[in-house]
Amino acid sequence: MDEGEHEHDERRDDGARHSGRDGAPDGGRQRDGRARAGAAGPGGVRPLDGFTVGVTAARRAEELGALLERRGAQVLHAPALRIVPLPDDAELLAATKDLIDRAPDVVIATTAIGFRGWIEAAEGWGLGTALLGRLGAVELLARGPKVKGAIRAAGLTETWSPTSESLAEVLDRLLEEGVRGRRVVIQLHGEPLPGFIESLRAGGAEVVGVPVYRWMPPADIGPVDRLLDAAVGRGLDAVTFTSAPAATSLLRRAEERGMRDELLRALRHDVLPACVGPVTALPLEAHEVTTYQPERFRLGPLVQLLCQELPHRSRPLTVAGRRLELRGQAVLVDGDLRPVPPAGMALLRALARRPGWVVSRADLLRALPGAGRDEHAVETAMARLRSALGAPKLIQTVVKRGYRLALDPRLGAKYGDM
Repeated sequence: MDEGEHEHDERRDDGARHSGRDGAPDGGRQRDGRARAGAAGPGGVRPLDGFTVGVTAARRAEELGALLERRGAQVLHAPALRIVPLPDDAELLAATKDLIDRAPDVVIATTAIGFRGWIEAAEGWGLGTALLGRLGAVELLARGPKVKGAIRAAGLTETWSPTSESLAEVLDRLLEEGVRGRRVVIQLHGEPLPGFIESLRAGGAEVVGVPVYRWMPPADIGPVDRLLDAAVGRGLDAVTFTSAPAATSLLRRAEERGMRDELLRALRHDVLPACVGPVTALPLEAHEVTTYQPERFRLGPLVQLLCQELPHRSRPLTVAGRRLELRGQAVLVDGDLRPVPPAGMALLRALARRPGWVVSRADLLRALPGAGRDEHAVETAMARLRSALGAPKLIQTVVKRGYRLALDPRLGAKYGDM
C-alpha cells in the first residue's frame, strides 16, 4: 500500500491528471500506448531512459525504485520521513489506554493497514482483549471496504461504511446524526484530514485522534539534502511523493536550509512533482505547485504517469539532418540514447533554447554550473559534448562569436522559431 492514498482504489482507466491549488483534474491526458506500458521503443530505448527521478517514500521505496529503474530511470532515493514503530510508540499506547478507560461514542477506522497495526500493537502491550471489547461496544464506522475487512478479521462488525471510501460521506453522516456532546475517536494514519476534524469540533464534538504510524524526520538527513540540491540544480527531472507527510517534510527541510523558494520554483517550472493522489498533493498545492497524479492511486499508475509525462516534455529538434531529443542527462540522436555529462547538457540546453541562433561563449559560460570566468571551460565542455553526441556536425563553431545548433531550415523551421 502507498503511504498517503493507500486505501483508495478508484476504478478508473489508468491515465494522468494534474492539478493546481484547487486540485481540479485536467482531464486525464493519455500518451502513446508504448510509453504507458513501459515497453522499450525503437532502438531499445525505454520510456524513462535519460531521466532522473527522486523518490521520497519511506515505505515501499525499493519497489517504487525498481519499477522506475525497469523503465530506464536513474533513481535518487531520499526517504523524507521515517515511521515510528508501533510497539515503540508511547503516544499510541497512551491513546489506546485512554480509549479503553474512557468510552467514546464513535470510533472511525480510516485505513486497513493502520487498524490492523493498532490491534497488533495493543496485543503486544497486553491490551488487545480490552481494546477489542471497547471497540465492539461503540458505534464503529469504517472508511471503506478494505477497512471493513480488517474490522471483521479482528472479530468485530462495523456499524456503517460508505460505498465511496470517502471521509466526506462519513462526515455528512455524523453531522446529520448530530455530534454535539459526543466523543469521536478517529484512527489517524499520518495524512492530513482537511476540514474533517474542524467540522466535527464546530458541530460540538470532542474529537480524539489515535496516531497510528506517526511520521518523523529521517534519522539520516543526508539523502534528503542531496535530493534538494539536485532539484534546485535541475539535476532531477521529477520527484515522486506517496504521502502528504513526505511532501511536508521535504518543504520543511528546504526551509531550514533557506532554499524553500528555490525548491518551489524548481517544482513549478522544471522538476515534475508526481503525487500518488490528491491527499498527498495538498502540501504542495498549498504553495501553488501544480502536481501530476495518476487516475488510480497506486505505485504502478504513478510510474506509468512518469512514462507518459517526461518523454512528452522533451521536444524533438531536427539538426543537421538528425533528430535530437533532449532528456534529463542524455540525448536521443536518431533514436539512439547518448549519455551526456552535466556540463555538456547545460551547454546543449542553452543552444536549444534558440535553435539555429549563435550563442556567445560568455552566455554559454554563464550556463555552465560552477564554471567561473575562464571561457576555456566552454571549449572543454563543448569538445566533450560533441564526443558524447557522436555527431560533431550537430554543433557549429562560429568564429569569434560562439556556437550554434546546425538547424536545418529546409525542414521548415526558421532560426529562433522553435
